[in-house]
Amino acid sequence: MSIATQIARLDRVESRRGAKKRSRGSVIDLFCGAGGLSHGFKLEGFDVVAGVDIDEKCRFPFERNNDAPFLLEDVGTIDADALGERFVSGSPRVLVGCSPCQPFSKYSQGREDGRWQLLEHFSRLIREIQPDIVSMENVPRLQKFRDSAVFDAFVRALRNADYFVDWKIVYCPDFGIPQSRSRLVLLASRLGPPGVPAPTHTPDRYLTVRQTIGDLPPIAAGGAHATDDLHRCSALSASNEKRMHASRPGGSWRDWSEELVTACHRRETGKGYSSVYGRMSWDEPAPTMTTQFFGFGNGRFGHPEQDRAISLREGALIQTFPPNYAFVPDGQKVEMKSIGRLIGNAVPVDLGRAIARRIRSHLDEYGK
Repeated sequence: MSIATQIARLDRVESRRGAKKRSRGSVIDLFCGAGGLSHGFKLEGFDVVAGVDIDEKCRFPFERNNDAPFLLEDVGTIDADALGERFVSGSPRVLVGCSPCQPFSKYSQGREDGRWQLLEHFSRLIREIQPDIVSMENVPRLQKFRDSAVFDAFVRALRNADYFVDWKIVYCPDFGIPQSRSRLVLLASRLGPPGVPAPTHTPDRYLTVRQTIGDLPPIAAGGAHATDDLHRCSALSASNEKRMHASRPGGSWRDWSEELVTACHRRETGKGYSSVYGRMSWDEPAPTMTTQFFGFGNGRFGHPEQDRAISLREGALIQTFPPNYAFVPDGQKVEMKSIGRLIGNAVPVDLGRAIARRIRSHLDEYGK
């Protein structure tokens, strides 16, 4: 099925959904990025009333796809009273957010990153606004950052503010997301124990790369499809063209002949980095999408059979963005790095839907 056909079908389905669903609660999304988490809540019938981020490039995709205002604000200095007034009166108030995960990620390689303090500002806003429900999503290593002191302080602050708190490390393929990504999902509620999202897929039903991007038309390295500007990929140098051709699905640079191996991987310090310069496997979930998924040398981001890295469109679909999700205005140039960063930084839409469904069930349990 072509992207255009999928978009037309989604537009019809979402139009019918919008006519039938009543709002299940109003949502403010901190660190909203391009709006993946918010879009999951929107698709589950919640009313997204605002997204907050310091990156102006997030404005267009957030507002266009979520029908909500984007606030170019620093979470560290935003006024809690003014933000809280954006919730819909009489509706359950849901505050969600995924503070930047890079400070806690294994990819930071021990470098100190002051953005971890944004989690403290998230905690402050929760205490001052006192929403009914809180959801926080981040990398699993948050639990161990600074010997768990940062995460423990966040949980303790919630409990001291009379929230019931539950959390769990979830595996994205368990929720129909075609990438082998694990995330820490925390829910907190003033009503009672909120629980956590329950898996919807077993390993025999995990969505694969083939099911997700297998129908897209082929493109060449450095090229773009004539009718889908997001289906574009990075160019390859002459040496990387040879490396790409020598790579196999699920493999790495260790599959190459000696003359193709880069100097950095010949050194002892580089021999441990085996999950780069490889192709995805058709019949498995993709690797975790990062902000540099569009680069062949940045992970196992090679197309399973075409001699290129995956395209922006393919990365967006693996992140479970609908085909009709717009990242730039019609006719505007698509910049690989900026759009790739927005896609790679996003919470997968379908993980947002799983969190939203759990919150909806929790509100139903308490008659809200």
